[in-house]
Amino acid sequence: MRRNSLSRFLLAPLLAMFTAFAAATGEAGDGAGADRARQVIDDMEQLYRGDASRADITMIVKTPQYEREMSMSALTQGDDYAIYRIMSPKKDRGISTLKREQQMWNFFPKINKVIKVPPSMMMGSWMGSDFTNDDLVKQTSLVDEYHLDLEETETEYRIKLTPKQDTVTVWGQIDYIVDKERMLPLEQTFYDDRGTKVRRMLFTEPREFAGKTLPSVLEMVPLNKAGHSTRVIYDALDFEPADVSEDAFTLRNLKSRF
Repeated sequence: MRRNSLSRFLLAPLLAMFTAFAAATGEAGDGAGADRARQVIDDMEQLYRGDASRADITMIVKTPQYEREMSMSALTQGDDYAIYRIMSPKKDRGISTLKREQQMWNFFPKINKVIKVPPSMMMGSWMGSDFTNDDLVKQTSLVDEYHLDLEETETEYRIKLTPKQDTVTVWGQIDYIVDKERMLPLEQTFYDDRGTKVRRMLFTEPREFAGKTLPSVLEMVPLNKAGHSTRVIYDALDFEPADVSEDAFTLRNLKSRF
């Protein structure tokens, strides 16, 4: 069964960071246009397919008080394994995150310590950004766990996802928009269980990576925190790195110097 995880956006298929383009096969729900909605999601997922990926990323975190820029390397294998390392600035170099299935660890080289991220911290900020730890770890089968309703305009597919009764999620609704002509994601909006818009992710600046045209910039904007945003820029992205094995995604490798 294919799963959706933000880590899939942030690294593998636009790296593995945040949420709505991988889906399982099966019944898509009972809303209008559900079958076509499922097909659109499947097409989106094909953009990002790959057994492994390697990426060079720039992440820019903005707040009303400061702007912070980091260069990172990222490596993924499937949906279950990912490792992220900060390359610059120098004071943060070597800080790393390892994801193995539903578990996550951070390594801090200055104190030479690995810290496992507990369940209570999963909604906390990842690397000081507007993405959460849960965005990288959580995997959801959209088709199994959400109803899909499709609205078409002349230029866009607009899909509304609402959780089924037994679905465990913090989101009361997810809307996303796909460019019909280019079949590329444009925008996702996340709502809480009271129907309030909480955050929006924008996909911009399409460019070619390894023969695929993909958005090279992901921007997460929390709608309840004025002046805050996080931009993830893909400087390089390889969907078929030759030297990726499960050995790369171990606690021992997390602590390795480079």
